[in-house]
Amino acid sequence: MITIHKYFTSILDTISDGVFISDAAGTTLYVNRMYAQLSGMSETELRGKNVRELVDEGVFDRALNPEVVRTGKPATYMQKLKDGKNVVISGVPVFDEKGRVCLVVTYVRDETRLAQLNEQTGEQRRQIKEINDKLAFVAKSQGRDLEPAFTSRAMQEVAAELQRYAVTDATVLIMGETGVGKDVFARMTHRWSKRKDKILLKVDCGGISETLTESEIFGYAPGAFTGASSKGKPGYFEIADGSTIFLDEIGELPLSMQTRLLRVLQDNEIVRVGSSQPRKVDVRIIAATNRNLEECVEAGTFRRDLFYRLNVGTVRIPPLRERPEDVRVLAEYFLRQFTAKYRKKMTFMDITLDMMTRYRWPGNARELQNMVHSLVITRQGPMLSPRDLPSAISGLRDEQGEPLDAVLMRPRPLKSVMADMEREFLRRAIEVHGSIRKVAEMFQVNRSTIFRKLHGENDKTNEGKQS
Repeated sequence: MITIHKYFTSILDTISDGVFISDAAGTTLYVNRMYAQLSGMSETELRGKNVRELVDEGVFDRALNPEVVRTGKPATYMQKLKDGKNVVISGVPVFDEKGRVCLVVTYVRDETRLAQLNEQTGEQRRQIKEINDKLAFVAKSQGRDLEPAFTSRAMQEVAAELQRYAVTDATVLIMGETGVGKDVFARMTHRWSKRKDKILLKVDCGGISETLTESEIFGYAPGAFTGASSKGKPGYFEIADGSTIFLDEIGELPLSMQTRLLRVLQDNEIVRVGSSQPRKVDVRIIAATNRNLEECVEAGTFRRDLFYRLNVGTVRIPPLRERPEDVRVLAEYFLRQFTAKYRKKMTFMDITLDMMTRYRWPGNARELQNMVHSLVITRQGPMLSPRDLPSAISGLRDEQGEPLDAVLMRPRPLKSVMADMEREFLRRAIEVHGSIRKVAEMFQVNRSTIFRKLHGENDKTNEGKQS
C-alpha cells in the first residue's frame, strides 16, 4: 500500500498556489515550489528562518503567522514581496492534541495572476454575451415572416425556383426592389435547405460602417487595431460556420470587402483582420440586393468575378405592381397578423380591397404592411372601408377635387366634410357594383337614402319632400 506521507512534498509541489508552513514560533519549516517561484528564494534559503527575520530582510512586508497563532483563527491579508509583487495570503492554524496552535499553513496567491484570470474571464464573458446576443437576435428573427403570402403565378414560379436551389449548397442571389420581401424569401430558402436546423445569420451590408465592416464580417486577430480586444474576435462567418449567412444589400459592399468575400466563395476560408492565418469555414451564402449588379459591374463599383460567383442561383422577385392579385392575400395576411397582436377584430370591405389592388404600391409589400399596421392601430373597426384608406390609395376627394388628407388641413364644418366623403364613397361604390340597388343592399340602407346623400340633401329637406 502506498503511504501518502512519503509523497507529501511532491503533492504540495503540484498546487498552483504558494504554500508556506511555519511553526507556532514563526520558524519556516517548508515552502513548496510555487512559493519559491513567487518569492524568488529557494526552499533551502527560506527553511529555518523566522517570519519576523524575513520581514526585516525585506522578503515580504508583513507576517501573518503571529496573528493566526494569537487568535487561533484563519486570517487573510495582502502582502508585498521584495520584487514589488502583491500577493494574497491566507493563513490557517493547525492544532495539536492539546488544542494549541502548533503550525500555520499559509497559502499564497499572485494577485497579478488573479487579475489576468479575471480579465480573461471577463473577456470570455463579453464574447459569449456578444455571440449570445447575435444568436438571440437570429432566433427572434427566425420566427418572423416565415410564410410568404402570395397567389400570383409569378410568385409561385419564384418559390418553385428557390426550392430547387435550396436543396443544394449553391449560392443564391435574390434580386428585387426595396420592400418586395427579399429577406422573407431568403429565410424560406434556408428553411427548405439541409441546414434548416441551424441558424440563418443575417448581415446588413449597408448598415455596418465601412470602417467596421471587415472586422465585423471576418473577425480580427488579437491587437489588430487600436481598441481591439487582446483576445481577438470571431466574425460573422465563423459564427455561422456550418450554417447559412444572409448578406442583405450586398451591392453596398465596398470593393475592398468584395475581394475578401470572393475568397470565401472560392476557397471556403476567411482570414481575420490583422492575421495571415486562413481559417476554413463551411457556410452557405444567400445574398440579396435592390441594385442592378450588372450595371454596377459596368460602372466599376462591383467586381465582375464576384458577380459571376454570386450569379449561380439567381431569382428576381417582381414588384407588387406587377402582381396585383397578391395585394388582397398580403393585405389579409398582414391584417390577421396585426389584429392578433393588438387583440382586435377587423376585416376589409371588398371595395376597400379592390381600391388597394388598383394602387401601384411604390414601396411594395413593406408599404402595404406598414399601412395595414397603421389601420389596425388607428381605426376601431370592425369593417375597414375606403374612407379608412389614405386618399392616395382610395382616390376619395372632396367636392373641389382635393384629396381627403388635404381636406383635413382646411377649416370646415365636420358635417360638410363627412357629407362629401359619403357622397364620393357612394359614387365609387356605384361604379364598382353597377347599381344603386346593389349598393343599398350591401350597406343596408334605403335607395332613397342613397339618392338623398348623392344630391347633398339633408334629412329635414328629404323629410319635407316625403311628407
